[in-house]
Amino acid sequence: MARMNSIPTETAALQTLRTVFGYEQFRPMQDEVVDQMINGGDALVLMPTGGGKSLCFQIPALVREGTAIVISPLIALMQDQVSALHQNGIKAAFLNSALTSQQAAEVEQQFFAGELDMLYVAPERLMMPRTLSMLEQCPIALFAIDEAHCVSQWGHDFRPEYIKLSILHERFPTVPRIALTATADEATRKEIIERLALDDAKIFNNGFDRPNIQYRISENSGNARDQLYRFIRNEHDGEAGIVYCLSRKRVDDTAAWLSRKGLRALPYHAGHNNDVRQQHQERFLREEGIIIVATIAFGMGIDKPDVRFVAHLNLPKSIEAYYQETGRAGRDGRPSNTWMSYGLQDVITLRQMQESSNANETFKRTERHKLDAMLGLCELTTCRRQALLRYFGDTLDEPCGNCDNCLTPPETWDATVAAQKALSCVHRTGQRFGVNYLIDVLRGSDADRIKQFTHDKISTYGIGKEHTAVEWRTLYRQLISHGLLSVDIDGHGGLRLTNESRPVLRGETQLHLRKMTKKHSAGKQRSKTPFGKAADSRFWDALRDKRKQLATEQGIAAYMIFHDATLMEMVDRRPQTLDQLGLISGIGAKKLEAYGKEFLSVIVEYESEASGDVNDSAAESIKLVCNGMKPLEIAHKRDLTLNTVYTHLANAIAQSEIELKDAVELDEKTLKLIRFEIEQSDDGKLKPVFDALAGEFDYGVLRCVKSDMTVGNN
Repeated sequence: MARMNSIPTETAALQTLRTVFGYEQFRPMQDEVVDQMINGGDALVLMPTGGGKSLCFQIPALVREGTAIVISPLIALMQDQVSALHQNGIKAAFLNSALTSQQAAEVEQQFFAGELDMLYVAPERLMMPRTLSMLEQCPIALFAIDEAHCVSQWGHDFRPEYIKLSILHERFPTVPRIALTATADEATRKEIIERLALDDAKIFNNGFDRPNIQYRISENSGNARDQLYRFIRNEHDGEAGIVYCLSRKRVDDTAAWLSRKGLRALPYHAGHNNDVRQQHQERFLREEGIIIVATIAFGMGIDKPDVRFVAHLNLPKSIEAYYQETGRAGRDGRPSNTWMSYGLQDVITLRQMQESSNANETFKRTERHKLDAMLGLCELTTCRRQALLRYFGDTLDEPCGNCDNCLTPPETWDATVAAQKALSCVHRTGQRFGVNYLIDVLRGSDADRIKQFTHDKISTYGIGKEHTAVEWRTLYRQLISHGLLSVDIDGHGGLRLTNESRPVLRGETQLHLRKMTKKHSAGKQRSKTPFGKAADSRFWDALRDKRKQLATEQGIAAYMIFHDATLMEMVDRRPQTLDQLGLISGIGAKKLEAYGKEFLSVIVEYESEASGDVNDSAAESIKLVCNGMKPLEIAHKRDLTLNTVYTHLANAIAQSEIELKDAVELDEKTLKLIRFEIEQSDDGKLKPVFDALAGEFDYGVLRCVKSDMTVGNN
């Protein structure tokens, strides 16, 4: 791709954004990051998933001289991004273990010849002396370190090689570096800066809010899998999603169970061989409506924009993990759901995993703190989004109105007496038994084991019959999450009192908890498509079918051709020409050339269906404008797009059926200006006219003026 060094920085960046990627304007903060990188400065970018982080280094890579080196943690992610860049006409390649030696040599030759705009490498490959030596021999535009939270030793997908990336500053001191992440609390940010020697970097923090995501968390009352199935069927039937589980066995069992229930579910975890994992991931990326059931081994960097839901059947070990995993939903900005069911056993299992690990005490203490924060998010009764953002140092002034606590505020109850019973039972039984045994004692079970330990004689035996076993389990989970009980470290799950439990036991403080619930609603349901009219829904399906056909022919993911948001804009705007299609967000010059005619054919067919017979429809629009109605009024009255009405009127002007003044209201001075710009457009296209007039006039208005000029010249 040609460099644009002779063009002012701002113009070059904006021109690249529009012509290559098909977006009219930068999103908030993108332009500032791009400017920083183009001018040779370092940057740390904190931007939520789906916020457009990739463009922050991809555009400078195209504007600056040399090849941009992108350090990425996963082979699948590299392949995905390189394929997507190719669709936009960008020269990109990757170096990783998936290539044969001959393929790797070909990529290296392209690099030495200066033929690559971007080269993706894994951190392990980058650290090889041979790779570093290769990079020193050619101009480097910039270094981009993606998923930069991996630099932190507390990162949830720790990669030792990331810690060594400070070598980039040492060996390439004049090459700008950009570190990007969607997940980093204050401690992690400081560690990224320290480990990458980014002390002089400008920090860009675009916040962590994902307003299109709805957060829902509920306790597991024993039927979590059934709840998950109803959630998918009721709200996301036929849509892509991810289900996270804590263990490999539960992944396999859940995927098999969902498949038996008629859903397209595939398992993914480190216990499968590479071929199976790759096959399942590729199906998830390229096919529509696939559900991946996975451990946390799946998902980092997955660039699939139309994941409509992320579900957790177990408790994540930290808020960072929860945010990272739920952030894989709704990257395209459309409404998406996250759903989680967690229970007491999750808490106990994670506590045991922490205490039995070989990590040092400092690491364990940090992990305990992170799990406590995750439990706090689950158990709170106020807005979850506010708490989630507050954890990352972000703020939200008002409750979000889009989490379960906002939509259906939970009830609370005075749990002091019940907590005293539960805590006292732990004490009376010697602080060495697990939850199930304690519940049996509280409810007065006649089990032989209780009699063997003579716990049928203690004061707490049978004093808890007013609550069910499920309710007691919920209470014990809440007591653990509030720090009143701890799980023993010998692996048997016994509970022990903490110092924080004493004020409750002594009656010195009251304890108000989320009310124990016996069932949970499936939550707010959404329609399957964002369109109200049947014709629009059929049109939407036809566009998706065309996209799927083209993607299958090329062996790529459907979203690499166009995102759902781009197809939705086609439904809304009904472009009639390649010029009009090129104005839709996400359609750059390369994609317009490659796919424009294919999608126009679909649009023309369904525009005719939506409007009825074209000639009769146009005649009705002409009749209404002659009766004094404005184009926008006609569009509303006839349930047509404004673009369709203007098309009717422009054609009528060209056929001398109506006059220009019937269709548009423009004074003579403005008309002269528009006519002048149309005359300056050598190829007759309206985009240069639209741009020259700073977008002040709708394309339909410009078409009407152009039609009038055609009549005048005949």
